[in-house]
Amino acid sequence: MTDAPTPMAPVAPMSPALDVSKPSVNTLARPLVERLLAEAGMLDVQVRPDESGVCIVDAGIAVQGSVAAGLLIGEICMGGLGQAHLSVSGEAGWPTWIEVRSSQPVLACMGSQYAGWSLAASKEETGGKKFFALGSGPARALAGKETLFDDIGYRDTAGTGVLVLEVDRPPPRVIIDKLLRDCRLSAEGLTLILTPTSSLAGTTQVVARVLETALHKAHQLGFPPGNIVGGAGAAPLPVPSPDGVEAMGRTNDAILYGGRVHLNVRGDDAAARELARQMPSRNASDHGRPFADIFKAADYDFYKIDGALFAPAEVWVSNIDSGNTWHAGGLDMALLLGLWRKEA
Repeated sequence: MTDAPTPMAPVAPMSPALDVSKPSVNTLARPLVERLLAEAGMLDVQVRPDESGVCIVDAGIAVQGSVAAGLLIGEICMGGLGQAHLSVSGEAGWPTWIEVRSSQPVLACMGSQYAGWSLAASKEETGGKKFFALGSGPARALAGKETLFDDIGYRDTAGTGVLVLEVDRPPPRVIIDKLLRDCRLSAEGLTLILTPTSSLAGTTQVVARVLETALHKAHQLGFPPGNIVGGAGAAPLPVPSPDGVEAMGRTNDAILYGGRVHLNVRGDDAAARELARQMPSRNASDHGRPFADIFKAADYDFYKIDGALFAPAEVWVSNIDSGNTWHAGGLDMALLLGLWRKEA
C-alpha cells in the first residue's frame, strides 16, 4: 500500500493578466475544421447547415463516423496546438493506443480542449425534451464563461469558432442562439461538431483527452499552470459500446487505468515531486472498479464520485530547471483486458 498523498504547499491565487499576444486557438483550429469539412465523405461524417446557417458536423449520430475523424476532432479540440495519432503496437495486450502531445499544453488542453462549458435548456425552452451538454474546444475561449480562463489568463478573439458537443442529438435553437450570442459570432462563423461517445469518433476524441485530464488534475491540485511547459500522453483505444453509459465507462477506464502522461514543468522540485505523487488515479477511494459501476453506484451523479479518480493511471513529471524526474502510479491493464477482450 502506498502512503497517502500529502497536501501540496499553498500557491498564490492564479489570476495572471490576460495575454493578448497568445495565439488564437480558433484561428489555429480553422484549417483543421476545413479539412474535416472537405474530407467529410472519407471520414464518414455528415456536414449540413442548420436553419440559422450554423455548420453542423454529425460525427456519429446519423452516420457511423470513424477513428480518423475522432483523431482530427481531438486536434481541433486542442485548438491546433496539439497532435493526436494512432499507434498499433499491441502494447500491454491491447492493439491500438492514442498518443497525444503539445508544446503548449495549458492553452491546448485547458484553454481549448477541456469540456467545461455547461449548456442546458429546459423542456419549455426546447419545446420538447430538455437538453444538456458540456461544450469543449476553441469556442469556449471566445465566450470565456468559465473562471478557468481567469486562472490561465486567456481569452480568444476570432471571426470563426468551433465547439464540440458529446451528444446524441443536435442542440435546440435556444442553445445555438446562446452560443452565437456568447461567442459573438455570426451563424456562418460557427461550426458545431456532434460526437456521441457511443460512436467511433466520439470514443476516440474522448480518449485523446488523456493529456488534458492530467492538466485539469494539476489545476485542481493548485500547481501553477504557467509552470507546465510541455506534455505528452497515451491511452488504449477501446471499441465503443452501443450503450451510452457503458461507452462512457470505457473511455473513462481507458484513461483512469490505461492512461500515461509525461509533463515537463519548471520551478520548485518539491512541488514537481508532489504533483507526480498526487496526480495518479490510484489516489482515489473508488480506484480499481470499472467506471460504469462507479457511476451507477453514484446514482449517475459525477459530483458524488471522488474527484481524485479523474486522472491518468501513470505519470512522470520532469523539472527542466533541475533535470529531475519523478514517477508515480501504474497501469491496470488486467482490469481493462478483463472488460474489453474476449479470447477466440
